Amino acid sequence: MGKSITFTMVKPPAVRDQNFGPILTMIKEAGFSVKALKMVELTKSTAAAFYAEHHGKAFFEDLVNFMSSGPIIAAVLEKENAVADFRQLIGSTDPAKADKGTVRALFGESLQSNAIHGSDSDESALRESTFFFNHFELF
Repeated sequence: MGKSITFTMVKPPAVRDQNFGPILTMIKEAGFSVKALKMVELTKSTAAAFYAEHHGKAFFEDLVNFMSSGPIIAAVLEKENAVADFRQLIGSTDPAKADKGTVRALFGESLQSNAIHGSDSDESALRESTFFFNHFELF
């Protein structure tokens, strides 16, 4: 199997608390290559567009407000089996249930404030990556 990509976002509280350095170190030490990286602040409309698949769900408005509450760090990562390996590195969505030593166990505050996003499939990784990065920004 060849290398594939995944997409991640370090969420506003983890950026605010300056935890992106240790998180990026964990990503590098897990064997991922960074193909693109930037810090941006999402507007409510941009956050809503990114999470459009959740529109109409009870948590949608809170999610949009949360993700537009401060800067995020977006990145495209590459590795063999990137999506599955990254999901293992970041741990369960609920930090209280995440395996010890995972990103969410170490830096997540709650189910809603879980420090980091990771693509859930190869298709999502491609869609999410191209939402944030154009072909001039991917290396």
